[in-house]
Amino acid sequence: MFSKILIANRGEIAVRVARTARSLGISSVAVFSSADKDALHVEACDEAYCIGGAAASESYLDAARILQVAQDCGAEAIHPGYGFLSENAAFARACETAGIVFIGPPASAIDAMGSKSEAKALMASAGVPLVPGYHDDDQTEARLVQESERIGYPQLIKASAGGGGKGMRLVESLDEFAAALTSARREASASFGDDKVLIERYLTKPRHVELQIFADSHGACVHLFERDCSIQRRHQKILEEAPAPGISDELRAQMGKAAVDCAQAINYVGAGTVEFLLDQDDSFYFMEMNTRLQVEHPVTEMITAQDLVEWQLRVAAGGALPLEQVGIECHGHAIEARIYAETPQRDFMSAAGQIKYLSQPAADPGVRIDTGVRCGDMIGINYDPMIAKLIVHADTRSAALAKLAHALRQYHILGLNTNIGFITRLVTMTEFRAADFDTGYIAKHQTQLMAQDPRQLQQAKVLAAAAMLPAFELRQPAGRGHSAWDRRDLWRMNLSADLCIELEYEAEINRVQIRREHESWRFELEDESYLLAGGWIEPACMRFEMDNQRLEFPLLREADAITLSHQGQVYRFALPDRSHEGDSDAADADHPRAPMSGAVVALPVALGDTVEPGSTLIVIEAMKMEHAIVAQISGSVSEILFAVGDQVDEGDTLVILEVE
Repeated sequence: MFSKILIANRGEIAVRVARTARSLGISSVAVFSSADKDALHVEACDEAYCIGGAAASESYLDAARILQVAQDCGAEAIHPGYGFLSENAAFARACETAGIVFIGPPASAIDAMGSKSEAKALMASAGVPLVPGYHDDDQTEARLVQESERIGYPQLIKASAGGGGKGMRLVESLDEFAAALTSARREASASFGDDKVLIERYLTKPRHVELQIFADSHGACVHLFERDCSIQRRHQKILEEAPAPGISDELRAQMGKAAVDCAQAINYVGAGTVEFLLDQDDSFYFMEMNTRLQVEHPVTEMITAQDLVEWQLRVAAGGALPLEQVGIECHGHAIEARIYAETPQRDFMSAAGQIKYLSQPAADPGVRIDTGVRCGDMIGINYDPMIAKLIVHADTRSAALAKLAHALRQYHILGLNTNIGFITRLVTMTEFRAADFDTGYIAKHQTQLMAQDPRQLQQAKVLAAAAMLPAFELRQPAGRGHSAWDRRDLWRMNLSADLCIELEYEAEINRVQIRREHESWRFELEDESYLLAGGWIEPACMRFEMDNQRLEFPLLREADAITLSHQGQVYRFALPDRSHEGDSDAADADHPRAPMSGAVVALPVALGDTVEPGSTLIVIEAMKMEHAIVAQISGSVSEILFAVGDQVDEGDTLVILEVE
């Protein structure tokens, strides 16, 4: 076994690898960018070295620098985690040349599966069924258009060199093809350094089912059951579960054999995942093979009671697989929810900012949290916006779902937008609980998933108004509050005073009327009345009895807003700015602004161009994803304030349109 390994990654996966290394008595070495000098993964390892600037290209993708650090510190092996250099065959070869073990498959296997096009050709020769498509080397636009028409619509354009939804575009008709191809190529080039694409027919209601495989250097290969990863947004997974619901033993055996055959066809060694599309008639088609550990590997660990990172380390050190196929058992059901900094209501746009309050679910044998951040950390624009993975395990799927919903309601993050509320609604929906879903589930139920609970929102407005009362600024010390002169509330000598507090929520002003009633407070909002009693506020927590229901929840008070987490949802109430009274959404229509910080990667318009509503004005890349800013009105482009390559901040005016 190794005595020291370098972890060439960041965030939760680096922390997770370091944890297993420590349990095996292996020293771990962290590398970090200038943006990550205080990151949790740096603290989790025994040694740490700065390798460059904040941009991934200047740090986590700098193979030569990482390899030099490994040699200088005496690391015997490098664990690449996932993403970055994990599927880089050149890096794997460089490690081998330097006499350092790459904790992953041979470079030849990465090459074989690194190109989706070549992988599909290989699988076709091995008899594995494929979705109809085009995977050849001729990448001229004329040939791609020709193949697009042959395949038919809808179809997917995919980056040949990568995954994770990057460089992937859905095309509904030929009219959309050219723009989608340009965008997919640009994003593929930025993410993987390769703009080659493939085209596949888009199955309308498939499930995404993948098999975890493992092979050693002695010829053994096994699978550790399947995972269902169908719940996705923007072609990226947000919920994964194992085993996949509704899969028969016969189908499981067929898919398991196909996955193992796939690995053995390329002399695979280490952890890998073979991904399939499962159609409604139980036919399945090879998608790709990820030659690394997957983000969702914890659900497999939960149902098999195996540490897959430990398996990786033992196999990389030349050892045999710990178990044969017959010895691998499945127990219970596990589900993983990816907690992202993003805004679901804005097409899941990535969010950046500081985590100002963090409270995780209570410890439980069936609850696991893999994270790389702490309270006070910044979620920047340079890396993936995933904050944590919340994984639960129980005897049955229904019990696991109940445990996940409960844990989500205990998970509180304030300071930036997250998808916790969205996932909370998703896992409680009737169809999902009945396992009635496919990869289009979120799009199909988007209206329901984005809907607010009216009663809960009303409660949140009242609680936010209570947070603004001077009477509740601090919990009253023992022995105080009996004298009128000690009390900072609405007490008056004669009649109780009335107070009106205004809160802005989603561009709507809400007026809450408050008056004192004996030892309680009466709140009135939109013809509804609420009685609050027994309240107190500490710097990050509120507790009240609202109409005899006890409520306790986190609170963040800032100069211009109040944010609270209530029943799994986060609500941010701005204090109205009267200086802009009379403005409307249309006032900014001719001055489109950046919805988030990022880099300008495309400017499809020029000065003087005429645009219509829906025309793309500018494309911003942030957190490895592209975001198109489109015109809301008709007009002509009178000014362009940024150029390709420029950095923009959230709220910056991007272009100016002259209204026709």
